[in-house]
Amino acid sequence: MGDRWQVEVDRALCIGSAQCLHHAPGSFRLDAGRQSHPVEPETDANEKVLAAAEGCPVEAIMITLLGSGEPVFPPEG
Repeated sequence: MGDRWQVEVDRALCIGSAQCLHHAPGSFRLDAGRQSHPVEPETDANEKVLAAAEGCPVEAIMITLLGSGEPVFPPEG
């Protein structure tokens, strides 16, 4: 069984660029205030969600391993 991730968006940082929608269509949505939200906060590890986090211009997307809380993105250090 593969890793499971907890995906969160810091709405205080989110600028509504929609880069997450571009990188991972179907995994994020923008609300009426153009703030990003993960469609599934708990998801299987996948490259598109990671690309969305890496492509966010303000690093508003945090990914941790479900259960342990170990950071996936942004990496520690």
